[in-house]
Amino acid sequence: MVRFLTFALLLLLGFATVVAAALGAVGWWVLAVIVLLLLTLGVRDVLQRKHSVLRNFPVIGHLRYLLESIRPEIQQYFVERNYDGRPFDRDARSLIYARAKGADSHKAFGTELEVNRLGHEYLLHSTAPVAPPAKPFRVRIGGPECLQPYDMALMNISSMSFGALSKNAVRAMNKGAALGGFVQETGEGGLSQHHLTYGADLFWEIGSGYFGCRTPQGRFDAEQFAAKAAHERVKGITLKLSQGAKPGLGGVLPAAKVTPEIAEARGVPLGTDCVSPASHPEFDTPRELMLFIGRLRELSGGKPVGYKFCVGSRTDVLAMCKAMLETGVTPDFIIVDGAEGGTGAAPLEYEDHIGTPLTEGLMLVNNALVGTGLRPVIRLGAAGKVANGSDIVKRLIQGADFTLSARAMMMATGCIQAQKCHTNECPVGVATQDPRLVRALDVQDKGNRVHNYQKLTVQEAMQIMASMGIADPAELNPRMLRRRIDHLTTRSYASIYHWLRAGELLEDPPRGWADDWREADADHFGEHAPLPWTQEVPFEVVTYPHAANGIPAKRQEPKPSAPGPTPKVTAVHRPEGLPGR
Repeated sequence: MVRFLTFALLLLLGFATVVAAALGAVGWWVLAVIVLLLLTLGVRDVLQRKHSVLRNFPVIGHLRYLLESIRPEIQQYFVERNYDGRPFDRDARSLIYARAKGADSHKAFGTELEVNRLGHEYLLHSTAPVAPPAKPFRVRIGGPECLQPYDMALMNISSMSFGALSKNAVRAMNKGAALGGFVQETGEGGLSQHHLTYGADLFWEIGSGYFGCRTPQGRFDAEQFAAKAAHERVKGITLKLSQGAKPGLGGVLPAAKVTPEIAEARGVPLGTDCVSPASHPEFDTPRELMLFIGRLRELSGGKPVGYKFCVGSRTDVLAMCKAMLETGVTPDFIIVDGAEGGTGAAPLEYEDHIGTPLTEGLMLVNNALVGTGLRPVIRLGAAGKVANGSDIVKRLIQGADFTLSARAMMMATGCIQAQKCHTNECPVGVATQDPRLVRALDVQDKGNRVHNYQKLTVQEAMQIMASMGIADPAELNPRMLRRRIDHLTTRSYASIYHWLRAGELLEDPPRGWADDWREADADHFGEHAPLPWTQEVPFEVVTYPHAANGIPAKRQEPKPSAPGPTPKVTAVHRPEGLPGR
């Protein structure tokens, strides 16, 4: 390798000498300057102590860093195949770009996927397909306590904050959502002026930093929240518990990146770090979480309120369900974020090894709600790598009512998957605050592209359902999605996974769920019960006063042998009239 590089350098110098000779005296002076600069660089390389490669291979060693800097581009454009790129392969990116432009998104000559590989999934078409509906499906969001229900599109813009995205990217997505009549989630960075530019329907996301509705000490400010939640464009409120890319981890926007616009949107001072704690200071238990949900709904005037999280412990999910049953307060929707999600940046360990993937997380939450009789009043959203029509249909089969997409919407806005979101050097102006880079993103053009992409993708989802003989998403069932489990066998999701019956956890929890259901406690997050499970435990009757109609209100529950302390609700106040049903 070194011999090759040395030969290449000598060849380059030889060529420069020929050019210099052809230019006469001026050319020789230019060559002399080049040689002097290389000599100076070589001396510097030998004397510096930071890079061993440069000390051993002065001048030539810089080629290593040059090649490393362009490695992602070489990999993406010249090495990877159409179907094996990550996080999104070339086929997925090409599909998004084509639909965003309103161009032909078809592909010739058949699939390049290995359809007989283990894990390959496919949807079952019908021998008697039906015609797709004339209008896109909408999903009504709003439980018994909701006074202003909202009809949600099948695909929407997932949470991305102003600050993570540039103002032009936020505006372009806002325009696309306004044109298409679908929702733009604001992200936890606050309700900025850019989210209101074109009048799109918004779901305002509230994170642990309570940006846009916080006190100087970083606590929740009810008065600020109520004033902003009353805005006519705010159609719902999403409380963010965690996100797929880095569940259980907070965040910091360094003071140097807090511009005046960002400071205004987030309600934080200039010149200081903008901190998102790992957990919410307003609640510590599932019960307090539900009471806080009820408080937000009351303060917002009865608008839909829900929460978003990446699934961790199944016990936590069941504890949330028990809190709903015991308080009578239910969220209007729950958004499940998969571990494969992530629009910005996170530690590699979190991206690769923390959090439940969307398939398992979504089905777990759906099963828990069904098993506790709560599913009819709560809508489920799926977020995490939703990019095409088959992704939408797959998530609906797995239990979702609607989907949200972030990175695909970024690509519709111009993102090229450069993976520089955290460097402030996004080359297309999507994920940067550098004015020089932001100006390249044309809001009018990219707004139209976001609209085209969402519209055509939802149309394709409806066409797929029509090919499956489905006239309404409610007719989808797990038998229609199959997975190859070995070289000779494919099985449907209905037979691979256990699906609970309505109220089954309240009546007689199946063996695979019984231990987690027994441990789940409305006054604790986390797995806290004593071990081993095989020990004999006494039982008592537990009453759930707010169980759904037709579901038993009592069941035998084990007495906890070592109950933990029950925290007092200090920062959360039960709204008047809640949870009365």
